[in-house]
Amino acid sequence: MSVTSKPFVTDATGQLGGNAVRLLHIDTSIKATGSLSREMSAAAVGRLKREAPNISVHYRDLAAHPLGDLTERVFASHAKGADIRDLDQAELSDLAESGKVLDEFLISEVIVIGVPLYNLTVPTSLKAWIDRMLVAGKTFSYGASGVIGLARGKRVIVLLARGGLYGEGSPNAHHEHAETYLRSIFTMIGVENLEVIVADGVDISPELRAAALERAMSSIAALAA
Repeated sequence: MSVTSKPFVTDATGQLGGNAVRLLHIDTSIKATGSLSREMSAAAVGRLKREAPNISVHYRDLAAHPLGDLTERVFASHAKGADIRDLDQAELSDLAESGKVLDEFLISEVIVIGVPLYNLTVPTSLKAWIDRMLVAGKTFSYGASGVIGLARGKRVIVLLARGGLYGEGSPNAHHEHAETYLRSIFTMIGVENLEVIVADGVDISPELRAAALERAMSSIAALAA
């Protein structure tokens, strides 16, 4: 399993070479092995790298190295620039990591996220990441007509694995709060190029799992560079 913070590949001067594209790869499954969302996200990154060899990848494993719940004091310093002199060492470490999370997102042109559906929604580790990434004045702002997205121009690819059947038209569709939540989040911050590839019903039977994975991998193989 990859380490939590594998940096973008740079040259001897610390710069990305040529027309390199920064890709942020995130995994969230608590399964170190046997995870379909990890398999799908790795396949998506592999596909994009084959199509565009100039891609430089930064990897975060939010399950192996979780961020933890966002606290009031760290939020005030991270999002609002409040005084940090009263923060303890743990809070200072959290603040530094929160800054890295935001910076990684801001400098990335492509974001690939492997997401399993847990209890009808996203893993808590992904919610903690989102809490550090959604910052007023950085990824969105407030205007007279509402929220204004500041993250335009980014491409986000979500690889979603769901144990049951939650697709449109299914009896459980109204219980699906992972894809719907992520679409709301990324749309709110201005992401217009959002692609969601789903493997549905993967825990119902081995046959449905295999068929769902085959369909997802076919969609991944068709991803444009």
